[in-house]
Amino acid sequence: MSPRRPVPRRSFLRVGGAAVATLILPFSLIFSRKAPRGTAGRFGPLAPDPAGILDLPAGFTYRILERTGGDMDDGYRVPGRPDGMGCFPGPDGTVILLRNHENGPADTSIGPYKRGQRAPAEAYDPASMGGVTRLVLDATTFERRSSNLVLAGTNRNCAGGLSPWGWLTCEENVDARHGYVFVCPATASRVAPPQRVTGYGRFYHEAAVVDPATNIAYLTEDRTDGCFYRFKPADPAAPFQGKLQALCVVGARGVDTSDWSQGDRREIAWVDVDDPDPRDDTIRKEARARGAAVFRRSEGICLAPGAVYFCATTGGPVGAGQVFQVVPRGDGGTLEVVAHASDRDALDMPDNITVAPWGELFLVEDGPLGNFVRVLTLDGQVFDFAHNARSLGEFAGVCFSPDGRALFLNMQEDGLTLAVTGPFPGTAGPGGARASAPAPGAG
Repeated sequence: MSPRRPVPRRSFLRVGGAAVATLILPFSLIFSRKAPRGTAGRFGPLAPDPAGILDLPAGFTYRILERTGGDMDDGYRVPGRPDGMGCFPGPDGTVILLRNHENGPADTSIGPYKRGQRAPAEAYDPASMGGVTRLVLDATTFERRSSNLVLAGTNRNCAGGLSPWGWLTCEENVDARHGYVFVCPATASRVAPPQRVTGYGRFYHEAAVVDPATNIAYLTEDRTDGCFYRFKPADPAAPFQGKLQALCVVGARGVDTSDWSQGDRREIAWVDVDDPDPRDDTIRKEARARGAAVFRRSEGICLAPGAVYFCATTGGPVGAGQVFQVVPRGDGGTLEVVAHASDRDALDMPDNITVAPWGELFLVEDGPLGNFVRVLTLDGQVFDFAHNARSLGEFAGVCFSPDGRALFLNMQEDGLTLAVTGPFPGTAGPGGARASAPAPGAG
């Protein structure tokens, strides 16, 4: 595909969430205490939802934007298994959500096509039910305006990430012709031709994000023996021509990071992957043979000023998750565990992750204890923000509106896309008063 005009860094940092108001603090000094599940955090305790869908703190409310099986405005239906999602500013007083659907060829009952409909000519693989949908909302009220299919015929679109060219959607599958990252423009009001980025590799992708200052992409791999990658363009003006590389730890060839704990920090380098588009699922094997580090199911990823954060869902001392920070520095930098699950009651398999406008990390869980949205706060706490009161189905797609007034979520197995509003720090609270961040330790 042809690269589009790069988005200025200041503009990009406002895509998918308001510009981060404060510098991201060194989280190794922050995540020092884990609050037991159910402990009241900065927003207060969770209140049971009378509708039995989403428990939230007092003062917060949710709106169901769409449900699986509902009608979209282009004649297709809302597919099932909504997963990773990103938010973009839109024209004419709108915001735009681009939303993955983690479906495969067998998922015809929850695919985008109604009875008698055929896959559009633009479908990448007409037999597959995965893809991306676009949901347009009023930027003031967050009410739904329209929705449509953007990418059709991909396989198990799991997570993704923001880029200067739109939403990066990732296939968590390596069937024939699959296993790639695709670019989806936020402006696509109908099904668009697939824009595959072969250079980002063919492997069991989970998520990807691009640093707009360099056009370097960072990518996660949802394998128990997977690696962490970057794609470095030879020229930022040609962002899809360059080299796929895997992260390695200096002085620790092939190290398994799954036993690392909070505060473990090492210098890093990058090793080349010669063939980013192999016939078989061999990229991680080639990378490990060259000394790449191993991560246990690296999943959600997000970009903050000067750092990249990602979750290893089954890493850590009890196999219930780690949060890593990569601080790039040229062809090196550092890798550090900034949080890990010491027990499942504190943190249970973190998956998708996003940076709040005020600098904290919001993440969603994918564990067996009943899934929560968790906040890793700047005053050293890990707290509940929301709870799936309807089922044990996982949350996904956590992201903020460009002005920081709404948090968007998907409840994957329940087939719901939600907007949550309330007294987020720096936004208008009840009665129009400006809400401020609570003081450290405040409940």
